[in-house]
Amino acid sequence: MRSFALLFLVVICGMEALGQKLKPKKRSNGEEIKFRTKTKDVCKITTSGDDEEMKLRIECKSQGMSYWCEFTGKPSVCRAFRNNPKIYWNQIAAELRKVPQACESMEVLKTTMCQKAPPEALMRQIAAGMEPEDLANQEKSLQKAAIPMREAGQNSDPAQHGQGSENETEAMKLAREHCWESLHGVCSYIIGILRG
Repeated sequence: MRSFALLFLVVICGMEALGQKLKPKKRSNGEEIKFRTKTKDVCKITTSGDDEEMKLRIECKSQGMSYWCEFTGKPSVCRAFRNNPKIYWNQIAAELRKVPQACESMEVLKTTMCQKAPPEALMRQIAAGMEPEDLANQEKSLQKAAIPMREAGQNSDPAQHGQGSENETEAMKLAREHCWESLHGVCSYIIGILRG
C-alpha cells in the first residue's frame, strides 16, 4: 500500500512538472513566515532587499519578553536559491524551529540546499535585541500612530500572507517544503498515510 501511494505521488508530481513553465518561485519582500521555536516562542520572519543583498528579520515573543535579530547575506549567489527561494526560506524556518531561542547562538543561518555555495551566500547575524513585552507594545502603537491614515489603509493584513497557521500538521509542513503549491493538499494526504 505504501509503495503504491509513493508511486502515485511521484506520477502526480511528474505530470505537474510537465504542465508547469520553468520559472523561479519567488517569495515577495516583506512576506512573513510564522513559526514556533522548540520552547514555543511565537516568531515571524520577514525578508527585504534585492539580489545584491537580502535582509532577514526575526521577531519573537516569549514569556513577557520580545526579542529580534537581523541577518544579511547574498543567497542569490546560490543557484538553488535562485531556482526556488521559497524552499530556501522554509528551510531556514525549519532550522529555527529546532532551537530554543531563534536569535541566541545563531550567528549564521544555513540551509541544506546551499551547502556548497560560496561563503557570501550565508545569512550572517548583524544585530539583535531584547525588550520587555509591554515596552515592545508601546513602541508598536507609537509607530502605528505615526503612519498617515492613507498609508495605513493601503497596508494589507500581514497575517494573510503567512506561510501557515500554528495548527498546521507536520504532513502539511512537509508538503509545503517539498511539493508544488497546487499539490499541497494531495501531498499532505499521502505523507499523512505514509507516516501512519
